Amino acid sequence: MQSRRVVYFASYIGMMLFGISLITLGAVLPDLRVKLGIDEIASGLLFSILPLGILFGSLIFGPVCDRYGYRSVFSVSSVFIFAGFEGIALSPSLSILKICIFLLGFGGGAINGAANALVSDISGKNRVADLAILGSFFGIGALGIPLLLGLLENRFRFETIIAVTGFVMLAAGLFFAMIRYPLPKQPHGFPIAAAVKMLKDKALLTIAFFLFFQASFEGIFNNWTTSFILDRMTIAQNKSLFALSSFVIGMTVMRLLLGTLFRSVSVSRILSWSFVLLLTGLALLRMAFSLSAAIPALVLTGAGLAAGFPVMLAIVGNRYSEFSGTAFSVVLTVGLVGNMAINYLVGIIAQVFGIHHLTTVAFAELAAMILLAVFILGKTKG
Repeated sequence: MQSRRVVYFASYIGMMLFGISLITLGAVLPDLRVKLGIDEIASGLLFSILPLGILFGSLIFGPVCDRYGYRSVFSVSSVFIFAGFEGIALSPSLSILKICIFLLGFGGGAINGAANALVSDISGKNRVADLAILGSFFGIGALGIPLLLGLLENRFRFETIIAVTGFVMLAAGLFFAMIRYPLPKQPHGFPIAAAVKMLKDKALLTIAFFLFFQASFEGIFNNWTTSFILDRMTIAQNKSLFALSSFVIGMTVMRLLLGTLFRSVSVSRILSWSFVLLLTGLALLRMAFSLSAAIPALVLTGAGLAAGFPVMLAIVGNRYSEFSGTAFSVVLTVGLVGNMAINYLVGIIAQVFGIHHLTTVAFAELAAMILLAVFILGKTKG
């Protein structure tokens, strides 16, 4: 294997690509609606196709990584992301755009899973800290595209910015193809019996359902925060985006801290702190009726959610080092199903009862996560 620093660097780039992939559609959708005459129903369909692609990418990457190694997944995923970006920039019709959005999601889902599994494989006893640092690059990527569009929108058309960004993705794919990775863990074939046994592990299934709530918690705040803020406060829509950014910044900064200052803190203590931050952030958000009160509440909420994925993926990596890719596919896929299901549920609740019940759903998810975490720590304490 090449220098560990180079492999870590490749993983960080991969996670940034995922962050960029996930946020780009929402950032350019207003321009796409004008260009292609897309109505609200078609816009909603595009937002459904993206997570569907991510779901398929998350499901497939693991067995491929375990059988053939990481190079093919990293490189091919970058090509799919490139195709997605060029499609967003250049598609002449909605039908072609749908295909490109699916490819963008597929590539993003696969490279996200592969980056997490790769860091888990090479980290050893520092898995939680290293996965936390990796997760922070998702936030950097997610914040980067809106910033880039904001800085350049008065000088270039959005198609130009997105098309050039796509070629950056392709260049990343070339870099991924040139470096050496850990050897495949199952080079002589995939042992089906061992994989079936893994799927019967109660601890693994419980972690998967923890991530069901973790991913959906992150998803509902990414998707519904601006609506929640605008419903409670009389402010301009562009100012509500500051609240959403504060949520992402809180998560990103906390993951950097988990990977540096808090590297030696135990898993149980990290989760305890996280739940306290979440409870505090949600309580403050429920009482917030001004932007100045909502922003610190969202920072605390984002910080409280920062540890969920790094901690749980580290536990999975410890238990299934020989099948880390496949095990990550299982838990990440369940997490994405949760993201899609709970987001749909919040949409129904918002329409029937009001978006102010966003915090009600979040409190219920927090309670479920605490119960599942207690069980997980009991089953994996050895």
